[in-house]
Amino acid sequence: MLQLCAAGDNGLPEARAAYREACNAPSPKAAFNWSHPAVYHAGREANWFFLANNPEHVAYPVFAEHYRKICARVLEGDALPAPEQPLLEEKPGEPLSKAENAERMAQLRAELEL
Repeated sequence: MLQLCAAGDNGLPEARAAYREACNAPSPKAAFNWSHPAVYHAGREANWFFLANNPEHVAYPVFAEHYRKICARVLEGDALPAPEQPLLEEKPGEPLSKAENAERMAQLRAELEL
């Protein structure tokens, strides 16, 4: 029933198609153009590394369970946030001088008792 409802006006793909999309999406995952934010969130919950490093018969049931829960939330009216890719700093700090680097290294060695 959930799959039939999800395939309708909500734009949610079927679970197997969502799994394939999650597994085939390139990194960075947040920058990918997802068919629906639920696919991204289910992949993130299932763990990208787990999905990439396990066979489908192991990874798909885990993904499908997360996807089922997220789809249920979407069908109840929850709005999922779009994936956000963290941005780099606009003004990175100035590099330390050799003397400042040496001083910080000495502090670190003292803290670690090396």
